[in-house]
Amino acid sequence: MPAEGSGIRFSTADRPDRPMNTQLPLVVYVDVDDTLVRSAGTKRMPIPTVVAHVKTLFLDGVELFCWSTAGAEYARVTAQQLGIETCFKAFLPKPNVLIDDQELAAWRRFKIVHPFDVADKSVETYTKLIDSP
Repeated sequence: MPAEGSGIRFSTADRPDRPMNTQLPLVVYVDVDDTLVRSAGTKRMPIPTVVAHVKTLFLDGVELFCWSTAGAEYARVTAQQLGIETCFKAFLPKPNVLIDDQELAAWRRFKIVHPFDVADKSVETYTKLIDSP
């Protein structure tokens, strides 16, 4: 809640109640290290299946965000080096603290997919995955 006297007023009266809309665009966050690239010593190698998957998801209208524990700029530079920078809406650092009323495991319509498992995935398979109980 805003501090008393701050002049900021939040009201749900100005926002219509909306049920969860499954027609909203699919939103996917993509990690960098050991997801888009693999490191061996000082050498970084792209993971081709994931890079190709990002391109496909982008062409299918998915909202993509790239993030990394190494920071937003590192994520952006890596995507640029891979030729997929324009696929992402934004580049973010991974959070250290998440303030939310729910644990991640309780999030509706949320799944974590390992990079090794993306080759056969599509918007349709992700939608089925997140809509399944």
